[in-house]
Amino acid sequence: MRHAVNTTLFFLVCAAVAVADNKPRVQRDVAYSEAGKHATSLDFYAPSTGANHPIIVWIHGGGWSTGDKAHVQLKPIAFNEKGFVLVSINYRLHPDVTYKEQAGDVAKSIRWVYDHANDFGGSPDRIFIMGHSAGAHLAALVSTDHRYLEAEGMKLSNIKGVILLDGAVYDIPKQIELARLPRMKEKYLTVFGSDLSKQQDASPITHVAKGKHIPPFLILHVTDRQDSRFQSQGLADRLKSAGTSAKVVPAEGKTHDTINRELGERGDAPTVAVFEFLEKRLAEIQP
Repeated sequence: MRHAVNTTLFFLVCAAVAVADNKPRVQRDVAYSEAGKHATSLDFYAPSTGANHPIIVWIHGGGWSTGDKAHVQLKPIAFNEKGFVLVSINYRLHPDVTYKEQAGDVAKSIRWVYDHANDFGGSPDRIFIMGHSAGAHLAALVSTDHRYLEAEGMKLSNIKGVILLDGAVYDIPKQIELARLPRMKEKYLTVFGSDLSKQQDASPITHVAKGKHIPPFLILHVTDRQDSRFQSQGLADRLKSAGTSAKVVPAEGKTHDTINRELGERGDAPTVAVFEFLEKRLAEIQP
């Protein structure tokens, strides 16, 4: 109880300073779990004033073995300007943990955001998740395999929308089968193993089914990246067949790096698609 009180007081102080300076409320390295110290911490960027702002939980990429929550580029500014809180999370990395522990970390971070949303001006009822590359895989997995959120006392319906940026392993056995580069095939086998049943369990597409209240998806992929296009369309088709809304948007002229790095730039086509999706979802979930 003492920890909860101290956390609330801390957020109130941060909010008062931000309002006085008319700057976004920013706090870094907030622990959402004791499992991994810095590896299980988050940064939040919130508008300086107001309450009940919708929240984006950002999951970085890095091939499940690298990456950091600090690499947010223009995202905090872009989302704050639109009235969103951005929460950027770290998660433990391979090979220290498996993808299962990573998905579990993501679920724990979402639980923390849900519990503390009001402390930093967010709404626990309007949480979206977004990830790039390996982060897109983890976002899709946590949003389709109910076990991860249920382990934290939450439901898939607590997530109001999912945004995926150029992921390529929504159907892992198929991706391993069709991988053109030996180093990529080796990477997938290292992370997910060679057992078919385990690869399937790690695949978001496996867990898509009717009646699970899976949230709507926006799936973006680099136009010229064949495996990402194939995987994105395959996941969207499976979601639609299960009665879940899913839209695929090709990102013309982008690379795997720039679709992430340039998100938030004015006039950027993927950014426009992201905010159109969010605005539509927010209108749909208004009470």
